[in-house]
Amino acid sequence: MRILLVEDEDHIREVVKLNLELEGYEVVGTANGKKALDLIEGQHFDLLLLDVMLPDVDGFSITEQVRLTNLEVPILLLTAKDTPHDRVTGLKIGADDYLTKPFNLEELLLRVRKLLRRSQRVKGEDLDVFEFGGNRINFETFEATTFRGESIVLTKKETMLLKLLVERKNEVVSRHHILQAVWGYDVFPSTRTIDNFILAYRKYFEQDAKLPHFFHSIRGVGYKFTQ
Repeated sequence: MRILLVEDEDHIREVVKLNLELEGYEVVGTANGKKALDLIEGQHFDLLLLDVMLPDVDGFSITEQVRLTNLEVPILLLTAKDTPHDRVTGLKIGADDYLTKPFNLEELLLRVRKLLRRSQRVKGEDLDVFEFGGNRINFETFEATTFRGESIVLTKKETMLLKLLVERKNEVVSRHHILQAVWGYDVFPSTRTIDNFILAYRKYFEQDAKLPHFFHSIRGVGYKFTQ
């Protein structure tokens, strides 16, 4: 799970980053609001942890801009402001939770864990079996039955990519997002690898692999699953 931590106090940012990493999260940290927006636009994050008082662009403004295009990613605001007005403002513009400074580190970790768990349920954590076009996919066992009645076993990466596309069906998923979500931020294979996976899906699940109904390549952008 990838977390963006935006905090301009170096000591707080480093302590929070270290403790989140000890919990097993991948954490990208920045002290600047404008840089945060650039990171959000170019990378995939499972949670945004935002200080409100930031240089250039504050946490409220980041939240508002993110919610224009992304209603799913959990947002937790950190701030020294403790007035009801500020808390209500943060929640009204789309934040999911609000924690005031100074905060208890254990409480922060619990809130992060809770938001991520809730987010995964919403995004399809319970999506164990999926059917389309006479095909049946079991994401837990990596097993699939095709419309021809053939049984196949997918690799872990094939299953992860397939689930990502299914969870975002009818949306174009960028190559960059796929590489981060399936292969990890630091291990980028060639984009040709993704092309090969899409070709394999067409071979398995399409009635005519040359005229795909479900798996589409969007030139220069990414891939889309439609149903």
